[in-house]
Amino acid sequence: MTGFNTKAIHAGQKGKNPSNALNPPIFQTSTFVFNDIDHANKVMSFESTDYVYTRGNNPTLRLFENRMAELEYGKEAVAFASGMAAISSVIFSLLKPNETIIVHKTLYGSTYSVVTELLPKYNMNYKIVDLTKLEELKDAIDESTRVIYFETPSNPDLSIIDIKGVSEIAKKHDIKLVVDNTFATPYFQNPLLLGADVVVHSATKYICGHGDVVGGVAISNDEDYIHYLKFAYMCEFGGVMSPFDAWLLLRGLKTLGLRMKQHEENAREVAKYLKNHPKIESVMYPGLDDFKGHKIAKEQMKGFGAMISFEVKGGLEPAIKFVEGLKLAQLAVSLGDCETLVQLPAAITHRGYPREKLAEFGLTESMVRISVGLEDKEDIIKDLEQALELI
Repeated sequence: MTGFNTKAIHAGQKGKNPSNALNPPIFQTSTFVFNDIDHANKVMSFESTDYVYTRGNNPTLRLFENRMAELEYGKEAVAFASGMAAISSVIFSLLKPNETIIVHKTLYGSTYSVVTELLPKYNMNYKIVDLTKLEELKDAIDESTRVIYFETPSNPDLSIIDIKGVSEIAKKHDIKLVVDNTFATPYFQNPLLLGADVVVHSATKYICGHGDVVGGVAISNDEDYIHYLKFAYMCEFGGVMSPFDAWLLLRGLKTLGLRMKQHEENAREVAKYLKNHPKIESVMYPGLDDFKGHKIAKEQMKGFGAMISFEVKGGLEPAIKFVEGLKLAQLAVSLGDCETLVQLPAAITHRGYPREKLAEFGLTESMVRISVGLEDKEDIIKDLEQALELI
């Protein structure tokens, strides 16, 4: 079996590219032509793997899907126009009216909104549970439960959920397990190998790595399910990725392993620095020995990633002064880029959570989230230092 970096560069490639090009071409076309009616019938009935229309599939998209499937140890994948298109399509594809999804108490803000605001409009139910406590999960399951969904590490408190432990419970009740692997990436974690049924990514983040694409992807070992997801949901909802974006993501994948290795090296140093700073109340990073989920993270991950959350002493006002005082790091909503990005989740990405219940969901108004970039770690720490001096 080839290694990760080799697969990230070559997986899914069959034969030489047209005109012997080193890089695959961008098939920037909406429509594909047929040789004759018989050819059309074979393609439309899936007897042929040729193409009809880019909303259904495209050679550039298929290469990206195949590569992601190999990196996540899955059989098939579906590319989407955004991470939220992937997440919402997967959830809707697995739920029917009067059925229930169980989600972790800490979720990305838009995922939380889909679950708590959109699903009830279609008579689909949800339960919010602390999935770091498996006994709470067992107590929450009833005959209507069909899906368990979580991120690990979660956004933004970095809580670690035991994928294998949850999977064992889910399988006993014939429940589908969906894991958002955006923070860890397939370089550090492979949920399908730990028992998950579906893995989703916001490819906008580390898969791209350069802040110039919006995309998503879902991967599974169930080929029938992937076919269903693609043609009954992605196609019909219309959340198709553009060929150009798929090409950019293929470019990003080539350096994913190298980038994640450096991201994590920088994050470890930043986490140590913050943990020892007198103006920092607490640091949430799976790589710290005293972090609540460190032991499980060490078992199911090959590395701890580059996302860190922390509390500045004094509350919201000092936290705002800190993020506004940064010069190298940028105040922005996204993550996984070469640039170091910071934000206040409760004020930006997670503003949909009710203010009075933030603590219940593992959030505070003054929590700072940092996506540690690829700048020299000494320069990142120097920037944090000068901003902390302003408080």
